[in-house]
Amino acid sequence: MRIGITGHRGLSAAVEKLVRAGLDAEVKKHEPTELCGVSCIADGPDTWFAESVLAAGGRIEAVVPADQYREGLPSTHHAPYDALLQQAVEVHHTGMSESTSQAHMTGSEILVGLVDRLIAVWDGQPARGFGGTADVVAYARRTGVPVDIVWPEGATRD
Repeated sequence: MRIGITGHRGLSAAVEKLVRAGLDAEVKKHEPTELCGVSCIADGPDTWFAESVLAAGGRIEAVVPADQYREGLPSTHHAPYDALLQQAVEVHHTGMSESTSQAHMTGSEILVGLVDRLIAVWDGQPARGFGGTADVVAYARRTGVPVDIVWPEGATRD
């Protein structure tokens, strides 16, 4: 079973705790030896999901949206990103250089094309910019990939 992740970044610590519990619950629905999590490993849900899959005994694959993707992530996230990237059994690249919203959407499209299901840490609202979580969910649905929403009751993004 290959499961992808997409989700909102910059969530509060309180929402993070609830989202992590939701992601752990999703991961536990699957036999660890048959589970492969696919992630772009951005800070937030991408990383929490990858960590949960590995902790459960599954494996991960990474999608790198652009050559300069890592540089666009918060510097505090570079070490966790590097560590997870090294643990990936396979790394997929878009072939794009600059870390733009188009590169991010292209990476997400590759991710969706690799998976059997997509988990979306999504508040149900429209994307705040091209390539946001809502755009990835819409793409998955258009292409027939089932989407499981993880969003804590009463949570907000701001």
